[in-house]
Amino acid sequence: MKRRHFRTAALIGLLLVVLTANASAQSGATRPRRVSPATISAPPPSPAPPRTTGNAQRTSDQTPAPVAASASGDTTHAYALLQQNQNEAAAREAKQIAAANPTNAEAWKIAGFAEFNLKQYAAAAGDLQSALDLQRKAGAEDANTVDALAQSLARTEQFARALPLLVAATTRAGAPPDATMLYYRGLVEFRTGKPADAERSFNAAIKADPKNSAALFYLGRISYERSDTDMAVTLLNRATTADPRFAEAWTLLTYAYLRRAGAAGAGPKADADYLGAIRASDALLRLRNDEAAARLSGQTLISAQQFPRAIIALERFALDPKAQGQTLYLLGVAYSRTKNFPKAVATLERAAQKTTDDANIYRELGYAYEVSKLYAKALAAYQKGAALAPDDTDFQESIARVKPFAK
Repeated sequence: MKRRHFRTAALIGLLLVVLTANASAQSGATRPRRVSPATISAPPPSPAPPRTTGNAQRTSDQTPAPVAASASGDTTHAYALLQQNQNEAAAREAKQIAAANPTNAEAWKIAGFAEFNLKQYAAAAGDLQSALDLQRKAGAEDANTVDALAQSLARTEQFARALPLLVAATTRAGAPPDATMLYYRGLVEFRTGKPADAERSFNAAIKADPKNSAALFYLGRISYERSDTDMAVTLLNRATTADPRFAEAWTLLTYAYLRRAGAAGAGPKADADYLGAIRASDALLRLRNDEAAARLSGQTLISAQQFPRAIIALERFALDPKAQGQTLYLLGVAYSRTKNFPKAVATLERAAQKTTDDANIYRELGYAYEVSKLYAKALAAYQKGAALAPDDTDFQESIARVKPFAK
């Protein structure tokens, strides 16, 4: 029997990574073959939401200084409510004062901080901007207001507005470096297409706080995107050590291990990286027990040729009528590798119904049909795959191979 490496590109949300597995089969006088389509490097996951570690939550620093009285309202009680973490009441009272006297910078500031604590970042940004405008008009700009406004703008993805505030916050003369603000500066630079600046800012954040998991994640992502996979693995391992519940870091670490294993080919180094990928995907699955995490786990186990474990990871989600096509595809691959072709056929047929434009599904389905001696169906599957990938010579060879047996 002939054995050839087969790589399948599996879509995880918007993520693509190549899977490699060995297989052999024989149907009558034919020997179905599966070839290696072009490798597609997996882009990293979407950026993680802003995360804070170490000295990230500087609540005591950011709490506005009290003002005994304003022109049309006393903010002392609102400030006391803010100190007591009664944020809803503080925001309500401060907004009432600001409505009565729109020039009361302290009222806007207290309202903005209370909303920030409530994670109402859009509202916080508006009120803090009002406070800062009034402070600047009076020549009394407050650093805490600037910092809270910068974070609120970053969290609401108003990156262009956030960047100059973050530059100011991280370059104040005599101020010690703040890991949180450096992280936000790096995030905004990254999201505005300045990766070199972002890398400098993230490195500065790590210098200030070596356990800043968010900065470590983005440094790992930058390394991954420029194909420095060794550095990506190192940084992402540091990120997951600093924050074991960082799902995005476990996801990208899985892909980094898979990429490095694929580049290593066969041997102990590749085996070690496949085990690293399994460890990372298992950690993700413990955090986020959903179909996407199970799909990545199954994909990783298939890459490591642990097909029975892949079946266990994927089957319970495949039972759902709403299961995604790529989940079904991977399960079909795992069934095929364990020679359970009836289940492989049924599962891959569902995958083809869900995802009609993936040539790899038709390649695998055609193979399962061919091994099962369903030659007419195999021919139809190969022809559909060829229509989707006309330059893939494997489909043409497969069509020629099964055509004489198709009735």
